[in-house]
Amino acid sequence: MTKKNLWLLAALAVLATVYVCFFTTWFKPKHILIFDTSRQLRRFRNRQDLPYILFGFSSGKLQLTDVKVVPLAHFQANPNTPALWHLVSDSNSIPVQEFIYGQRIRGMRLAKAGEQPQMLDTNVPYLLLVTSGHLTGTHEFTLH
Repeated sequence: MTKKNLWLLAALAVLATVYVCFFTTWFKPKHILIFDTSRQLRRFRNRQDLPYILFGFSSGKLQLTDVKVVPLAHFQANPNTPALWHLVSDSNSIPVQEFIYGQRIRGMRLAKAGEQPQMLDTNVPYLLLVTSGHLTGTHEFTLH
């Protein structure tokens, strides 16, 4: 191989590396896209005092490993703030595309035994933190 060919191969390798790093999503962390909607439905609920807030994922069904709702202002001041609702999965939870605040998701349990979801106040910003394996997602919402 000539010196010119070696330089061309080296330049091609550098350009390919730059392209992969800056113009693809191969090495960027994946995030979960979450949406929420509020309804006035009261049917099919065990606890009538909890608000009906439906959370869903734009990317389809996910097998969740951690779900947490915290007040946004408290979380910004202290990331270890106690959660208003916290579910964890020790093994396999069923894949879900949507869930309701306070809902028991099959395969998941409350992080602290006996601790129930707390009531949410209106016009207070909250933060939903979701983990599914190595994927994470956050979503700010307010109850109106």
